[in-house]
Amino acid sequence: MDSISQLAAQLGRQLQAAHAQVTTAESCTGGGIAEAITRIPGSSAWFEAGYVTYSNVQKTRQLGVCADFFSTVGAVSQEVVEAMVRGAQAHSGARYAVAVSGVAGPDGGSPEKPVGTVWLAWGDGERLFSLRKQFAGNRDQVRRQTVEAALAGLISLLSGENPLAG
Repeated sequence: MDSISQLAAQLGRQLQAAHAQVTTAESCTGGGIAEAITRIPGSSAWFEAGYVTYSNVQKTRQLGVCADFFSTVGAVSQEVVEAMVRGAQAHSGARYAVAVSGVAGPDGGSPEKPVGTVWLAWGDGERLFSLRKQFAGNRDQVRRQTVEAALAGLISLLSGENPLAG
């Protein structure tokens, strides 16, 4: 079992023990986090919904992200991923949520947000954590590292730990 499947299985065990569900709000990973979670048998017991909101329009339409954020702070920002978490929780009813938005490459980077820049956010209905990461590698590597970080953060959150400490 690869590392992502191991993380997803561990997350599933924790969610099942907590009788809780999770939702995902994804941009740069294109549904990769949801896919990792749902590849685990029995995931229908703990996975509620996944939102792949690749465009800014869909981030606003599906998750309620303030459209002004895109012109002021950009799609790859703390404000956007935190709004994505809140929107995913509100629309799905899941207690736990993770959101990601980043520049996977090979194009799209800027001096302020180079390729590999990813914002992640996690929420449990009470607490909200967000973190900017700078991943190295090609598009596939950036996306894989983002999925791993997203799952690891959810595991920490369910363990009562701060997902930013990992």
